[in-house]
Amino acid sequence: MKRHLLLLLALTLSGAAHAETVGEVDTVFKFIGPDHKIVVEAYDDPKVQGVTCYVSRAKTGGVKGALGLAEDKAEASIACRQVGPIAFRGTLPKQEEVFNERLSILFKKLRVVRMVDASRSTLVYLTYSDRVIEGSPQNGVTAVPVDRATPIPVK
Repeated sequence: MKRHLLLLLALTLSGAAHAETVGEVDTVFKFIGPDHKIVVEAYDDPKVQGVTCYVSRAKTGGVKGALGLAEDKAEASIACRQVGPIAFRGTLPKQEEVFNERLSILFKKLRVVRMVDASRSTLVYLTYSDRVIEGSPQNGVTAVPVDRATPIPVK
């Protein structure tokens, strides 16, 4: 029975988004376990070469945080930037989730959605969190303009 629970836990955690940690700052000292902190992570858009999104979010420390059982706050900030020449890997849907990361062991996720504003030749990225029962209205938005000489291939 314990093996089944461990396997379920491993499969649940394996779906988390993989990001590169850029840095972090401590916000609350904890005597036991890691401190509460704000982390900044970089996510490269998997379908748009040359665009990276930087997401800052709270990460809960303490014993629950160390064990992966804490529920992180639903607050996040996002800034996406052109970091190289933009090239598209196939066509883009008008709206698509491009990243997600778990904020609690089962029920809460941080999501990043890409929207295409074709008339303005711009990629818009929205971050928010959701929960199985109730999400949060807190969100962040950023936009990356695309040179009009590089048409955005929209489905």
